[in-house]
Amino acid sequence: MDPQLKTVLGKAVAILRSFTGDDRVLSLAELVRRTGLPKATVSRVAADLVAHRLLDRDPYGYRLSGGLFELGLRASVERTLLELAMPFLQDLYERTHETVHLGVRDGDEVVYIAKIGGHRQAASPSRTGGRMPLYCTAIGKVLLAHAAPELRRQVLGGPLERRTPHTIVAPGMLERQLGNVLEAGVAFEHEESAPGLLCVAAPVLDTEGRTDLAISVSGPVGRFRPDVHVNAIRAAATGLANQLAGRRLR
Repeated sequence: MDPQLKTVLGKAVAILRSFTGDDRVLSLAELVRRTGLPKATVSRVAADLVAHRLLDRDPYGYRLSGGLFELGLRASVERTLLELAMPFLQDLYERTHETVHLGVRDGDEVVYIAKIGGHRQAASPSRTGGRMPLYCTAIGKVLLAHAAPELRRQVLGGPLERRTPHTIVAPGMLERQLGNVLEAGVAFEHEESAPGLLCVAAPVLDTEGRTDLAISVSGPVGRFRPDVHVNAIRAAATGLANQLAGRRLR
């Protein structure tokens, strides 16, 4: 056995490095095959990695979690996704002059990985590297609408904290909104995460129509009209999706 695999850390690193750039989900059996570790060991260490948000567990196996991306943001200046996304985010900001976000789903939360705001930006609880629940933000609702049915049931069946008087906490109403998101291709927030904040978001879809990534534009009540920016945000999300797809094909 490789000496590095004799330590718990070495085993954890071996499991994480089993994933390649083309892997979305790996089964327990595939992780055992790739690492050469006993099944019981892989199961135990993978469970610890899930607890620490470095892996996610779903019905098909394990996938890398957003927690790793958060660590990467802290450690690396060269961030391919942000390098590809930033021109689209900057163009969207120039077209709207409102606050622009790029967010990724991590479990039942959205992690904001980029935020561009000018002098007129609205008061918002979001911050780069910060988290918000999926159910009360425009980005979150887009990602929740495109998430696996198991996650949607989990969120709809769990406690929905009322963060403002406008937060949707009725599961049936939220479920209908998610259906509308899939039909319209965009999601809206009306003061659901913070008072006075409006937002519209669109998904960055892969070639199979799936996504863990979305873009939003937000602004204050009284000045911002989310519906006016639907076409602009769709164009930015589609442009980034095409750029990501082209890079995967190279």
